[in-house]
Amino acid sequence: MKRKLIAAVGVAALTATVAACGDDGSSGGGGGSADSITVWLMSGSAPDAWVEEVNTAFEAEHDVEVNVEIQQWEGIQDRLTTALSEDGTVDVLELGNTQTIGYANTGGLADLSEMADQPWAENMLESAQVDDTLYAVPWYGANRVVIYDRSIWEDAGAEVPTTRDEWVEALALIEENTEAEPIYLPGQSYYVMGGFIADEGGSFAAEDGDSWAGALNTPEAEAGMDFYGELQEFSDSPTDNDEAEPQQSVDVVPNGEIASWIGLQWEANNAIAAIEEAGGEADFGYFPVPGESADELGHVFLGGSNLAVAERAGDQELARAWLELATSQEYAQKYVDAAAGGVVPNRTDVTAEPEPGSFAEAMVASADVGFLPPLTPGWANVEVEPNPIKEMMTEALNGEDYGSIAEEADAEITDRINRE
Repeated sequence: MKRKLIAAVGVAALTATVAACGDDGSSGGGGGSADSITVWLMSGSAPDAWVEEVNTAFEAEHDVEVNVEIQQWEGIQDRLTTALSEDGTVDVLELGNTQTIGYANTGGLADLSEMADQPWAENMLESAQVDDTLYAVPWYGANRVVIYDRSIWEDAGAEVPTTRDEWVEALALIEENTEAEPIYLPGQSYYVMGGFIADEGGSFAAEDGDSWAGALNTPEAEAGMDFYGELQEFSDSPTDNDEAEPQQSVDVVPNGEIASWIGLQWEANNAIAAIEEAGGEADFGYFPVPGESADELGHVFLGGSNLAVAERAGDQELARAWLELATSQEYAQKYVDAAAGGVVPNRTDVTAEPEPGSFAEAMVASADVGFLPPLTPGWANVEVEPNPIKEMMTEALNGEDYGSIAEEADAEITDRINRE
């Protein structure tokens, strides 16, 4: 997956703590051996103290050294492809949850089926297995929530919504009673739109026998796009930009009177820092994306990471042992606690207890209705620019005939998703 898409789902920056344990290089070190293993973790994924505690326990039990190398998301696909094709370059590695199936299908990941009986979160487990074979284990999840300016909403007389209709009503009150932009919603925030499609029971693409086919030219996708358009009418954003260009958290929100926006925790943190650096004070509240009724929240893209063992690891046995320890109930709970509740737990026997009113509280509330894009290696081809889903969204927002543009987008999706 491309760098900006990874950034958009927040896989690289879920916690306020920046990991700095081990080398900060962009390429792997010596790989595993009888007296050491190499673990690749992505920048921002793991608090230092947690990494140190896991490694201290592992080294004491196995009398080996753990070399943790912090990787940057930019360029990671090329480095992973190289590392997984060579002997002993890396033993344990972190993968974005939409990347895992692609590397499993290349033969680069070891079969971890012996770990399948752990109480993994079901909505995360799907991204870690191929044809019921486990090639990675879930590590953490994260999703977007609605971030709102409390003072603007109070001035407008708007209340936190529990349904889509209430959400639209609140935005209308803000538009009528304040000078603020009710919601900043880029024209091409397609994972947000994908959640609305999932609310209707649809998806970006669907399995068609042994292949896949685009599924935008359907009543479900059209309804999801229609609701996206209803929200986007309250935004001043152009219809042809996305949440990363310009970056909404630092380039848009701190520089305008924005009543609300949809983002990830690292984006909320960045916006707060930018506002405070400019001499202002952020007064953010958070709520889950509402659903069509108060009984169920709206679907949200569940980003996150998995942990895997390289098929050509220097020492698979030690690598598996480290992975089992790091994702055990004890250390999974410690990981969630170290992240201050800012991640969705990977196991059902781990609990997140975020502070009331926090971003994490709103995020965790939505975890059970998280959705993933089509889990097939060809999905990466769909996301290559120009992304046909983004282009279709802009055309739809500009008033083009939905059936025609969706049919065209589906043809492109179908072609790309079935490529080797």
